[in-house]
Amino acid sequence: MVYEIYQPAGVLRDFIESFVYYRDFNPEHSVDRFLPDGNVNVVIDLTDYPKFIYDNYSLKEIQACRHVWFSGIRSKFITIPSGRDSEMFIINFHKGKAYPFVEMPLDVLTDTVIDGQLVMTDALLDLRGKLLEIADTRTRFLEAERSLEKQFLGRLRFNPFVDYAVNQLLYNPQLMTLEALSRKVGYSQKHLISIFKSHVGVSPKAFLRIMRFQGAVQAIEQRKNVQWSTLALDSGYFDQAHFIHDFKTFSGFTPAEFQSKQGDFTNYVPVG
Repeated sequence: MVYEIYQPAGVLRDFIESFVYYRDFNPEHSVDRFLPDGNVNVVIDLTDYPKFIYDNYSLKEIQACRHVWFSGIRSKFITIPSGRDSEMFIINFHKGKAYPFVEMPLDVLTDTVIDGQLVMTDALLDLRGKLLEIADTRTRFLEAERSLEKQFLGRLRFNPFVDYAVNQLLYNPQLMTLEALSRKVGYSQKHLISIFKSHVGVSPKAFLRIMRFQGAVQAIEQRKNVQWSTLALDSGYFDQAHFIHDFKTFSGFTPAEFQSKQGDFTNYVPVG
């Protein structure tokens, strides 16, 4: 398997977390459940056959994706191909930083996987053709970096209030309430929710729940012997019952079920 990650330099570094390229991944399973992780990305498929979104329970095909698509922030799990026989180039945005690259508020795209032609500029769509002409992975990364910086340099501005709110919810979740956030940024709670949803895709409260869930996912992966009541408190839940309820809402599994089903990559659980 080829799996390479590249972090853009310059101004792009503040908006794009990474470029990822992979091919020749051939797991035994064919379908994954992908869990909400707070991220937004663009997927560039370098093959010519469609990839499908599946019904979460019947695993029947419900949506075909081709060439380039935009994947909005998720508030619920989704069922997708495992990556078998795929060749993908993925643009992963920093949380709350995809807004300049699309032409609509991010909350319109929440829980969607949508054809790139509907939401992205020609520069992102044309990038696929350029990448197909390049054989070397590093050169592909550099071409993506050059093309995106050239096209978006004049648009790469972030909202400092949203940036502050996102960072507080990421790194000080136990200390932050919506009232405290709105007081810090100088916005009313209603206005903060509105602008946060436009830039991030969900409300501050929903984003905090996703991040709390992600903290639990990572803790489960890191700990061999898990004490569920301790993990619940460490992850910021009021008690174990709330922890289990939220975990099942976001993953479809109890924490113990998830622990027994973990796949090769964080947030991807084999289901078929």
